[in-house]
Amino acid sequence: MQPKKRKKQATATLRELFVAWFKIGLFTFGGGYAMLPLIEREVIDKKGWTDKEEILSIYALAQSVPGVIAVNTSIILGNRLAGVRGAVVAAAGVMAPSLLVIMAIASYFDYIMKSVYVLQAFSGIRAAVVGLVAAAAVRIALASLKDKPAYAIALTAFVLSAFTEIHAIVIILGGALAGFLVYYFGAKGRAED
Repeated sequence: MQPKKRKKQATATLRELFVAWFKIGLFTFGGGYAMLPLIEREVIDKKGWTDKEEILSIYALAQSVPGVIAVNTSIILGNRLAGVRGAVVAAAGVMAPSLLVIMAIASYFDYIMKSVYVLQAFSGIRAAVVGLVAAAAVRIALASLKDKPAYAIALTAFVLSAFTEIHAIVIILGGALAGFLVYYFGAKGRAED
């Protein structure tokens, strides 16, 4: 049985935003793409603040500007739900756990880095993060790649990113230009038929 589709929520309180993003920041290790499954569970499944289609657009925008994807995502969604104050509160919520943990680690850094148990735990965490990032990549690909041009652009971006020194922003801008050209001329060709 498929879960009932929730209607996208138009607003949220500042408290709701802070708590939800604090939980995302607190329970996610590895940052960035490893956070995407938890973000989706919290903001789509639990809160109904957005849907799959919009979250993909938010991710695309969050990746195309400087900064951490989770913080950028929290700012974009927080702004949509509660204006500038919502953006600030959501960003503070997602950053607060990391700041608290970093301050605690800094106090005991020498002891922590000498602990065999901590080092073993971190090797397990790194392996789990690889799985989370891979799962997020597959979910985004399945939701985003709808036709042959999209697959071609994605494959080209992957090859350029993995096997060249071309900067990511150049690849993103190239993808934007390719998408515009392919879909503009494709739509224009269909209109002329």
